[in-house]
Amino acid sequence: MAIVRVTGLDFRYRDMWALRDISFEAQRGEFLGVIGPNGSGKTTLMKVIDGILVPEKGGVIIKGHAISCMKRKDIARLVAVVPQDSAMVFSFKALEIVMMGRAPHLGMLRFEGKSDLRIAHSAMEMTDTASLAARNMETLSGGERQRVLIARALAQDPEVVLLDEPTAFLDIRHQADFFGLMKRLNRERDLTVLAVTHDINLAAAYCDRIVLLKEGRIHALGTPGEVITEANIRNVYETDVLVDANPLNGLPRITLLTANLSGQGSRSKADAAPQL
Repeated sequence: MAIVRVTGLDFRYRDMWALRDISFEAQRGEFLGVIGPNGSGKTTLMKVIDGILVPEKGGVIIKGHAISCMKRKDIARLVAVVPQDSAMVFSFKALEIVMMGRAPHLGMLRFEGKSDLRIAHSAMEMTDTASLAARNMETLSGGERQRVLIARALAQDPEVVLLDEPTAFLDIRHQADFFGLMKRLNRERDLTVLAVTHDINLAAAYCDRIVLLKEGRIHALGTPGEVITEANIRNVYETDVLVDANPLNGLPRITLLTANLSGQGSRSKADAAPQL
């Protein structure tokens, strides 16, 4: 059953079109990746789905409700966002950040109660951040901060989680840890996850299906094997790659092809697949 439906979406910044004729569905409990080069519309798409940006045409339906007709607090009860790691304007402790996730469930004059604190602590247990509760956010590592932000999203008790390049500033170990945690929560809590990432190999490893954007339009949509092909990557990213099967799981794996340093123009397989 589709929990997120995007239909005929057009969006522009003044005279520049960022999204054109975007339509797709995300099923309940699906892990859907969104990939594409810089400027292809990935972050704009996440902001439209979250109701932050209003499209020129088309719309977004979450659990049968049009985002355009929903109040901000009602959207936040259904949709949580985990952004890129960023510096905190004020010095908050990790538990205080997680408790912010309870805001959509509080009335105008209601403060957090024991049940809200219990939910926040449960979210921190699930994300292995309980030991960080009393730590200031600026003292945490990038990986620790991202786990706290996941805990805040879980404390919202959402049905949909939007990941907007959340591993952009993390090393490869913390990238794998982050996606592994989100995949586990996706399965255990039946969360629907829409994940923007620049790392095509991570998308192939963790996503059920992938949306490939090019210049604000959907270039391909399907399983990792259907979307991550040499022809698609060459067309969208304008670079040569080798796509083969990961020997551990059979999923597509990308390796960048580079010119031979001798200057003879031959192609050689890179030692390690970069993040595209």
